[in-house]
Amino acid sequence: MLALRSLFYFLLSWPIKLLVRCKIIPDDIFGAYKDTAEQPVFYIVRHQSASDLLALQKACKEMRLPDPLSTVTVKGEQFKRTLCLEKPTALLLGRTNNHTDALDQGLKLIKLHASDPKLDAKLIPANLVWGRRPTVEKNDANVGTLLADQESPSAFRKFFIVLFLGRQTLVRFSEALSLRIIANDHGTDKTRARKLLRVARFHFHRQTVAATGPRLMHRQQMFTALFANPSIKRMVSDEAKAKKISEEKVKKQALAIMDEIAGDYRDSMIRFGERALSWLWNRLYKGIEVNNAGKLREVAQEGHEIIYVPCHRSHMDYLLLTYVIFHEGLVTPRIAAGINLNFWPAGPIFRKAGAFFIRRSFRGNRMYSTIFREYLGLLFERGYAVKYYTEGGRSRTGRLLQPKTGMLAMTIQSLLRGIDRPLTLVPVYIGYEHVMEVGSYHKELSGSKKKKESAFGVIKAIKNLRNYGRGYVNFGEPINLNQFLNDNVENWRDAIDPIDPQKPSWLTPTVNTLAHDVMVEVNKSAALNAVSLSALILLATENKALAENELEELLTFFLEVQRKAAYSPSLTIPKDNAKEMIEHVKELNKVTTEKDAIGNILSLNNSAILEMRYYRNNILHTYIVPSLVCRVLMHHPKISHDQMLEQVTSLAAIIKGELFMWQTSDEVSKQAESVLETLLALNMVKRSKAGFWTRVEDTDVRARLSVMGECVDETLQRIAIVTTLLSRLAPISKSALEEQVMTIAKRLSKLNNIDAPEFVDKKAQSSLINTLKELQYASTNEQGYLADGVTLKELKEVVSNLVDIKVLQSIAR
Repeated sequence: MLALRSLFYFLLSWPIKLLVRCKIIPDDIFGAYKDTAEQPVFYIVRHQSASDLLALQKACKEMRLPDPLSTVTVKGEQFKRTLCLEKPTALLLGRTNNHTDALDQGLKLIKLHASDPKLDAKLIPANLVWGRRPTVEKNDANVGTLLADQESPSAFRKFFIVLFLGRQTLVRFSEALSLRIIANDHGTDKTRARKLLRVARFHFHRQTVAATGPRLMHRQQMFTALFANPSIKRMVSDEAKAKKISEEKVKKQALAIMDEIAGDYRDSMIRFGERALSWLWNRLYKGIEVNNAGKLREVAQEGHEIIYVPCHRSHMDYLLLTYVIFHEGLVTPRIAAGINLNFWPAGPIFRKAGAFFIRRSFRGNRMYSTIFREYLGLLFERGYAVKYYTEGGRSRTGRLLQPKTGMLAMTIQSLLRGIDRPLTLVPVYIGYEHVMEVGSYHKELSGSKKKKESAFGVIKAIKNLRNYGRGYVNFGEPINLNQFLNDNVENWRDAIDPIDPQKPSWLTPTVNTLAHDVMVEVNKSAALNAVSLSALILLATENKALAENELEELLTFFLEVQRKAAYSPSLTIPKDNAKEMIEHVKELNKVTTEKDAIGNILSLNNSAILEMRYYRNNILHTYIVPSLVCRVLMHHPKISHDQMLEQVTSLAAIIKGELFMWQTSDEVSKQAESVLETLLALNMVKRSKAGFWTRVEDTDVRARLSVMGECVDETLQRIAIVTTLLSRLAPISKSALEEQVMTIAKRLSKLNNIDAPEFVDKKAQSSLINTLKELQYASTNEQGYLADGVTLKELKEVVSNLVDIKVLQSIAR
């Protein structure tokens, strides 16, 4: 019997090799159990299926894990290495008895642990999902979807599943379970063994839903559901009365809006897109680096409704993030895309890939805003993952934009319908070493009109494809909306209304707080890379040029500071050394290389300066505290530890708002102390017994500290402008102060050759003035004019000591 079984598996293995291609998602399989060499390893799977076991064998071989078709000897007893939860449905008789020997085998293994305290077998859950096709509503079922329904399929159906879906097979290995811990903590009786198998079934079900998505609802079904919605019913009735037209005519208008908004998700488009994008990324990028995806899979598996909220750098974001999510073994989200992208042929393609379209403004259009809000709510109610950009549009400067709160407000209003699953926001940092739109961004910032997207533009972009370096996708710390509201709004559940949720008084301030927290989490998960670091360093030099060996030394220094005194635990730091990074930057043509008798000089021409400012701004926030520490050391021959921390924390508190930095004053102090300890270890500074810091008198040390300190120079200049004018001109209206600040900022940008658009941005100056008010450096008198606060003089003195004397003279004059 055993020989016959082996022959069957041998013969079936050949078509499996040809027809099956596995995408393997390995969690940290052994987790804390690193020493498994002498302990037996078992697998647990859903179905006792030859094709499943052979596909698993193929995946295990690739992962260098034990063969799932082999046997294991434990305490003299032979066990199958793989426990199967269910038998497939019988071919002709239908399901009769689907029980396997998993319960008996599991019970025996647990009992063996009771008799041998040294035994600690590991059980690895392995979930196989064939094709990753979602199930559909019953009246939408067809041959393809019936084949994709993988709940204990018969051998006949499994043949077609392997034939048609085998090349899109997902194998997900979860973290191994310790049978020793299960035996010790939960007992060794049959009830505990049954519970273990029940938990495994539920675990596999949730993983499968996370990979394929909930039951698919097509467009016409959505339109029917929307017209049955109480809010839309009332809106139709009100519009008909207000405009004195029939409700049928209003419904036609509403249907046209629904048709404009709604996506038309097709899993076939996702599979086609995955193949096309794999080709595209291989041509465009040297690699896509993904970090912290484990947190994302964990949230999805717990049954949370996931809402992705990434930063927005480029049109490439839509494609890159969707591709990464698919390759992390999760269902791709429904994407809120600007209506400007709804042009042929891109619009229909995006719509079938899950995009739904949103107008730039809802203002004054009750019908549109109501339909869009209820459409978004329907997506959440059905359990679909959603992605939208809180910035509203792409950043033209490389910095995060101030968030738009409309989509977040609608999300919370959807939660107030009483959705029974938790809604969780997942902030995502997306970074690039080359953004193809940077040239057009600078033209727009210079006053040129934004070009409308078109098919011709797409063709032109494809024609200009070249090496774009690396892309980075970092998933931030998830924000559970239910828990967020519990922490920030007392009795928020009192506002839940399943029929028609209203807009409670706490909604606007709570959404503003939430939006800020999202942006902070995005920046907390930043990715440093060769281009952004080179940009940060070269732009901090006087002539935007360095000898290659000097740039190498500075890159090593900048990397060492982040490795020893990181901006945040979720910051990702390049593993390449400085020399490799420089070669990479040269390959991307980001710098001009000139050779003389001594060596290479790397510089930025005028065009490159504009481009590299964008990449510098992606990571500037991560070096604010180290830069302030170096700046203070350069401008104070001797400073006490307490004075150092006081100056750094007070300045960081002013800067953190516009750069969405996450640290509290205590966290800033901790990072500043870590930076000082790093500089001490590098023999760049000394600390006296009395606690005073001084820099080492060495030319190379002075050069490195100066460059790092220069990174914050433009920001300090802006603070100097505001504090100087406020102390001289107060009382003054805010608008008048903003006008004066802009005048001087524009003048300084000419005198100092500062091309950074944020330096002369009115919104940035207004935000800085508001921050000074919040921190009580400025106050408002009875007439509503700005006056200097009691601590403004101290701040002005601190900043004046850190800003170049020529700049101070320019401001004074």
